[in-house]
Amino acid sequence: MSVYFYGCVTMDGYLADKEHKLDWLYETGTIEETDFKSFYKGMDIALMGKRTFCELEKAEHAEAIYSTTINYVFTHEKELSLSGFIPVKGDVAEFVKQIARDKNIWVIGGNTILSPLLDCDMVDCLMIQIAPVLLGDGIPLFSQKESLRRFELKEVKKYGQFAELIYRRQF
Repeated sequence: MSVYFYGCVTMDGYLADKEHKLDWLYETGTIEETDFKSFYKGMDIALMGKRTFCELEKAEHAEAIYSTTINYVFTHEKELSLSGFIPVKGDVAEFVKQIARDKNIWVIGGNTILSPLLDCDMVDCLMIQIAPVLLGDGIPLFSQKESLRRFELKEVKKYGQFAELIYRRQF
């Protein structure tokens, strides 16, 4: 099993603005300008929080966007508005430990899903796209507990206005 974070942040490290909005991202570029499709083909499972799911609900043909992965949404809701998305609750790290070893897991969106996995040293790869935007404040990508964790820079790519940094966890 490998756990991946794949997502985009501003140059000052924010996933979203203070109101959890992504207008800055949508105004900067599209996934067609990235290697997203190739990345997604290698994923078996997607994990996201409720706020990320709510953003996804706004998309046209939202149910088709993540049609080949098993999609889990960490929420207190018992049902979700889109088919193909399974509500779950509980500890993210414990949930991931129960997933079969031959699966690739994609952590989508927020730090509430990513941080517990970083705290337990369960994230194998960080694929971070950086948009040429400064927000000054917002929702940060990283909010894990203070502890030294080392990753090795494996690759740097440029997609339109985005720089993509690919890091692998050092053992």
